[in-house]
Amino acid sequence: MLEDIKKMLPHRYPFLLIDRVLELEQGKRCKALKNITGNEDFFQGHFPGNPIMPGVLIVEAMAQVCGITAFSLETNPEGKWLLFAGIDKARFKRPVVPGDQLIIETEYVANKLSIWLFTGKAFVDGKLAASADIRVATIDKNRSAPLSE
Repeated sequence: MLEDIKKMLPHRYPFLLIDRVLELEQGKRCKALKNITGNEDFFQGHFPGNPIMPGVLIVEAMAQVCGITAFSLETNPEGKWLLFAGIDKARFKRPVVPGDQLIIETEYVANKLSIWLFTGKAFVDGKLAASADIRVATIDKNRSAPLSE
């Protein structure tokens, strides 16, 4: 299943933050997991003696799951890049630590001009750890101009 994820996302170790897709309802929602181990690179400095997964990486994991859903909506996904385009209403409810299994759920809300809006939630042991509204952009791989001027 990891190879399938690599076909949809350009991210690779150590920045691929999804281990497995659990459910994918094409164009609507996706549920994935990330096993949090004590060997994660970011724990070396965040924080020594009290390792906590950085909130921005939880949001990045949610954005990657959003990207999988957006990828499932595209008619020619092989010719597209998926880019993190925005975040709103990010909230962090509990720390994510080594040994946790992060379950990430995202749901498609709307699309306007190749910008996909999703809601994302991350859970540990069935309890909400983080949530955010996330935007993912799709652009042609041969495009070199920025998203906005």
